Amino acid sequence: MDASREALVEMNVGEDRLDIEAIFHAHYERIARVIARVLKDPSRAEELAVEVFLKWSRNPGAHGENASAWLYRVAVRAGLDELRRETRRSRRESLARFFRPSPTPEDVRTTKEDQEQVRAVLAAIQSRQAELLILRSHGLSYEELAAALNLNPASIGTFLSRAEQTFRKEYIKRYGPQ
Repeated sequence: MDASREALVEMNVGEDRLDIEAIFHAHYERIARVIARVLKDPSRAEELAVEVFLKWSRNPGAHGENASAWLYRVAVRAGLDELRRETRRSRRESLARFFRPSPTPEDVRTTKEDQEQVRAVLAAIQSRQAELLILRSHGLSYEELAAALNLNPASIGTFLSRAEQTFRKEYIKRYGPQ
């Protein structure tokens, strides 16, 4: 009999109940891996594995020799249920984006003013700093920034920090703290 099987049938003599902690330690990693294969998200799979064990601990009918089968079956179902929830959520979010109300004229004006302020500040600071901030805002990595601006990749963090500080100071000087 292997350790996980022994843990399933081992009883606490004084308390007349299963050793839940031993069973958890014996099966947790495998249950989490089963769920992770379904979800492709190991961290969420670990959370669901804990929920599976909580469900198992509250269901005395699931204890016994078939407990490992019960755990695996519930783990797969939990993974599939999570996939369905994720699908429904993403469908709702895409519909919400489609039916999102158009911006009000005030929103459009405020956005335009913000953009103009940012452009004015970028024009006022050193061009290399402005280029660095613009390229970073477009999602370029440190390596890509270094290549685009002919800088040492190890110094990009320092240059970026200085550019952000310069931008912040110039913005506050022109428009006040916001």
